[in-house]
Amino acid sequence: MTPPTVPAVTDPRLTYPEAIVIGLLQGVTELFPVSSLGHSVLVPAIVGGRWARDLSLTAEGSPYLAFLVAVHVATAIALVVYFRRDWLRIVAGLATTIRARSVTTADQRLAWLLVAATVPVGIAGLALDHTLRTSLGKPVPASVFLMVNGLLLAAAERLRRRSGVEAAPVPSPGRVYVAAATAGEPVTVAAPAVPAATVDAAVASDRRLAAQSRAQVLFIGCAQILALLPGISRSGATMAAGLRRGLSHEDAARFAFLLATPVIMAAGVLKLPELAATAGQGLLGPVLVGGVVAGAAAYLSVRFLTRYFETRTLNPFAVYCLVAGAAGLVWTTLA
Repeated sequence: MTPPTVPAVTDPRLTYPEAIVIGLLQGVTELFPVSSLGHSVLVPAIVGGRWARDLSLTAEGSPYLAFLVAVHVATAIALVVYFRRDWLRIVAGLATTIRARSVTTADQRLAWLLVAATVPVGIAGLALDHTLRTSLGKPVPASVFLMVNGLLLAAAERLRRRSGVEAAPVPSPGRVYVAAATAGEPVTVAAPAVPAATVDAAVASDRRLAAQSRAQVLFIGCAQILALLPGISRSGATMAAGLRRGLSHEDAARFAFLLATPVIMAAGVLKLPELAATAGQGLLGPVLVGGVVAGAAAYLSVRFLTRYFETRTLNPFAVYCLVAGAAGLVWTTLA
C-alpha cells in the first residue's frame, strides 16, 4: 500500500517534545555511522499524526529543514569544543603556512588536507543537496538507503579483514613518519623531537592523519558525497573510505569527525537565511531547546565513539542499519 501524500503544512510550528526528540536524535545519529538524515525522515513517518505533518522535508511550508539546520550547527559546535586542542593546532598551522608559503609540519599539512577533502562534498552539496532532499527525503528511499549504508559498513570491514592492513605506527621522536604503501605515494611529515611520553594519543593520531597522501584524502573526502542521500551516514561513509585506504578504526573515526566539522558548519551558515525566516513563526524556543539537546548529545556521542573505535569495529552499526532500514521499509509501505 502506498503511504498517503503528506499535505502542505497549514500551521508551521514545531512543538517542544518534537524539538527535544529530534535534537537528541540528530546529536547521536550524526556521529554514529547510522545516518542522521535517514532517521530524521523515518522517525516522524513512523510516529505519524502531527509529527508526520510538522517534521516533513517535502511538505510545502514545513519549517523542519530550517530546524535541522540549527541542530546541525549545534552538532558542529560540539565537535569544535571536543576537538578544540586539535582545531587550535590545525588553524594555527593553516595560518602559519599561508604566511610562510610552505608546509613543513604535521599540523600544517593536516590543515590543507582537511581543506582539500572538503572541496568535493562542498561542490556536490551546492549542486545536488536541494534536489536530493526534496526528491528522496521520504520514508521509502530513506529506508532503502539505510540498508545500503549497512551493506557499505559491512563491506568495508570485510575488505579490511581480507587486506590484512594494520594500523600505522606512532611517529618516533625526532624522526619522520612515512605513510604506508596503501595510502598512495609516500609522504613524510616531520615529528618533533620530544619525549615519547609527552606525545598524547590525539597528537600521534593527527600525525598519522597528516601523513596521508593527497589522493587518499580526496578519496575519503569524496565519500562524504554519499551522505547527501537520506539514509547514508556521513561518518559511516568517511570511515569506510578511510578503512579502505589503510587507516585504523581509531584514525578513520577521528578523521571523519574532524572532516565533518567544517562541512556541517558551512552548510549551516549557507542556510542561515532559511533559519532566520522562521523567527516570526514561533520557532525560536523549540530551535534553541533542540539545539542545546543536539549539542549535548553530540558531545557525549563523540566522546564515546572516540573510545569505542580504539578497539571495536563498524559491524554492530552495519547490522543495526540493515535491520532498521528493513523495518522502516515494511512499516512505511504496509502501514
